[in-house]
Amino acid sequence: MEYLYFPGCSLEGAGRQYDESLRAVFRALGLGLKELEDWNCCGATIYMSVDEATSLAVSARNLAIAGRDGGRDLVAPCSACYTVLLKTNRFLRESPELREKVDRLLGEAGLAYHLDVRVRHPLDVLVNDVGIQTIASAATRRFDGLRLAPYYGCQIVRPERGFDHSEFPEAMDKLFGALGAEPVYFPVKTRCCGGMLMTTFPEVALDLVRELLVCATENGAECILTTCPMCQVNLEAYQDRVNKKFGTSFAIPVLFFTQLLGLALGCEEKALGLQRNLIPLKLRAAA
Repeated sequence: MEYLYFPGCSLEGAGRQYDESLRAVFRALGLGLKELEDWNCCGATIYMSVDEATSLAVSARNLAIAGRDGGRDLVAPCSACYTVLLKTNRFLRESPELREKVDRLLGEAGLAYHLDVRVRHPLDVLVNDVGIQTIASAATRRFDGLRLAPYYGCQIVRPERGFDHSEFPEAMDKLFGALGAEPVYFPVKTRCCGGMLMTTFPEVALDLVRELLVCATENGAECILTTCPMCQVNLEAYQDRVNKKFGTSFAIPVLFFTQLLGLALGCEEKALGLQRNLIPLKLRAAA
């Protein structure tokens, strides 16, 4: 199987280890991953509040380019990119008026989009295309006894997504459970980490991060797994500020789910970007 790949801006910056580990996991499983030619920023969310049609056209440009590649699914690991690309597909299907405007804007760049690209999250691809048992059979390492908190964040499993339950997702729980790990009770697994509020209303964001860290540690998690570069940064990089503000002593590793999965598949730590994480994960001897 081969997929088109939309890394997005974060995975070329602060979330570089997500890009590295995702590529390594796909290689280990024999999956092709072709980076989308000449991709641009998905448009994130702020453009939507300024100029809806232009915002959708920025996103749709990527989908139009993907559509020229023969109908392969487009994998978008960043939660924001995944959400925006999906939203673009939905808005263009549901609003002929918006689609007409976006078609006109794309046409000025010599592009056309026919709503024929399926946007996928890599967790969806791994669990539902490859299969948990296939991955478990390919693993060279198990994580027996490792207690982890699977954190999905507030974007990838909302109702329009469809590949997991919108409030109580279990894809990561089942995947890493099959590798011997023990997902802890983590009822805040889809609660927001604060996102960009960390740069605009940091007091609010720090409190949101604290709640997530409290839930993970009080339930015995040794690490947190995430699917989103913004969540990973907020939960890991701001632990010192949370500790200073609330008098706590958090020091819990926060990894991309692909980093831990890569370890299970025998990938080298450097190939997974583990040296880029601020708080190292200390694992027991490999089984």
